[in-house]
Amino acid sequence: YSHTWQISEPNEFDIMLVMPVSRLQLDECDDTGAYYYLTFKRNPKEKHLSKFLDEDGKLSAFKMLQALKEIIKREVKNIKNVEVTVKRQKAGSPAITLQIKNPPAEISVDIILTLEVQQSWPPSTQDGLKIEQWLGRKVRADFRNKSLYLVAKQNKNEKVLRGNTWRLSFSHIEKAMLNNHGSSKTCCESDGPKCCRKGCLKLLKYLLEQLKMTHTKKLEKFCSYHVKTAFFHSCVMWPNDTDWHSGDLDHCFQKYLRYFVDCLKKSHLPHFFIPQYNLLSLENKASSNFLLELINKEWNNGFPIFQE
Repeated sequence: YSHTWQISEPNEFDIMLVMPVSRLQLDECDDTGAYYYLTFKRNPKEKHLSKFLDEDGKLSAFKMLQALKEIIKREVKNIKNVEVTVKRQKAGSPAITLQIKNPPAEISVDIILTLEVQQSWPPSTQDGLKIEQWLGRKVRADFRNKSLYLVAKQNKNEKVLRGNTWRLSFSHIEKAMLNNHGSSKTCCESDGPKCCRKGCLKLLKYLLEQLKMTHTKKLEKFCSYHVKTAFFHSCVMWPNDTDWHSGDLDHCFQKYLRYFVDCLKKSHLPHFFIPQYNLLSLENKASSNFLLELINKEWNNGFPIFQE
């Protein structure tokens, strides 16, 4: 299949609004190892955050998001010469979305409330981030020394939706891995050898985006994070730059896609940083099978979706 197709212009942006906080106590609120209740250690410096605690002394994501939303709404009113509106929030979404209308195109910006804590990563991450063979031990140690990030995110599995759960976030590390993705330091630098890792990721992201446009409801459980997670696992399985030779895009993409398809078949895609957390749980087996069929159809027909 030809590669002259255009990946759609980005019109959605994420901005993490990072708030540093001092030490927190993290209590797992389910068995994913990703969702936590947060409480402050005794007499915190964060006196100003005490109004966001719920009756059990847990830091309420919901209360903090409400307050942030009010501030943003107030500020948005002061913006001249660009039309900015705050979109209605989807239930349980951690983001406050700004709709920005101004030529050339309309864009939406998600503002994600994020806490940054200078403390070691919780036990659920211990066996994750298996990048030793790919990026090396030292890089892994450096990553694990970075701050812990938590985003205000509703946990779907909570019996009572009280809005006081937070989810670990590793997007800062994911970005670093994408930027420095080679087993050799110079991979894809101006004078270094080129690989097709990012090309493969873009192809699968695009494939899922296009399928989601046609089958929005049936594929709502899937997002680019599934594709990205499968990508990082692929980088670990094929750790050498020679495994991703820039001339082999077709072959590499199909190898990566085969792995993703395999995950769909098994309904098992472990979170890259939290191995016990399966991103494709069995209760979504039906949608996994549906996506599987769509992908196989594309594959067997030589990916017409890329020629449109």
